[in-house]
Amino acid sequence: MSILVAVLTLGLLGVAFSILLAYSFKRFAVKVDPRVEQVQAVLPGANCGACGYAGCIGLAEAIVAGKAEAGGCVAGGNAVAAKVAELMGVSLNPTSETVAFVACRAGRGQARKLYSYEGVDNCQAANLLFGGDKLCSYGCLGLGSCARACPFGAIRVNAEGLAVVDRAKCRSCRKCVAACPRKLIAMVAKTQEVLVACANHDKGRRAKEVCEIACTACRICEKNCPAKCIVVPDGLSVIDYAKCTQCGTCVEKCPQKSIRRIAKTNGGVAAKEKAGAAV
Repeated sequence: MSILVAVLTLGLLGVAFSILLAYSFKRFAVKVDPRVEQVQAVLPGANCGACGYAGCIGLAEAIVAGKAEAGGCVAGGNAVAAKVAELMGVSLNPTSETVAFVACRAGRGQARKLYSYEGVDNCQAANLLFGGDKLCSYGCLGLGSCARACPFGAIRVNAEGLAVVDRAKCRSCRKCVAACPRKLIAMVAKTQEVLVACANHDKGRRAKEVCEIACTACRICEKNCPAKCIVVPDGLSVIDYAKCTQCGTCVEKCPQKSIRRIAKTNGGVAAKEKAGAAV
């Protein structure tokens, strides 16, 4: 009899707790706007954080709540922004899409060494040791911190120890920008093909001493640019993209070939490599 009482007691307690849990679930349930799931389904799901929110779900909630724009997903670009705008019933002005660009094309064959680095395979760690192993204090260290930070596999380090961006894979998340201790990586418009592939601010002889293909601030590009969109304010050529017609005159005239035209191949835009140097 005692066993039967115990079984019945446990059964009644189980039913009571089930009813209590069911009531609590309905009473304290958090109502979620169905549009959140719809927006999240459209987002790429990379959870890269480039939007400033904690993953794609965070951005979806912010968009539905009116705290973020429909084009808040940097990684998704205009295509994703258009789908989100359609779901939210808002208008959208397409923006210029960007892509990462590494302002250095000097690999082991071009940039001279300061010492032989045998430490941790990390650009930040190498940079702490006398500013890295390159004699050029502005050049790519080539240890792949940017490549490891990229959630889309859009950056690799080539055989010459130089970071190269695959423009077709880049989603503008900017994680590579934050990972580079030399601040060599910047976001540029995908339509911009003519770019200065150097960050060295040393002048003339000193620039060539540390890297044989560094910009020497000779101003030949500035003097020959028909659009007057290039200046050399601090030992390095700077292009005003708003004025640049991409005529290529600066590319042809630059004696150091520090100004390059990004090649278009296979219907997409990709960085071309030649003789171990990124173009």
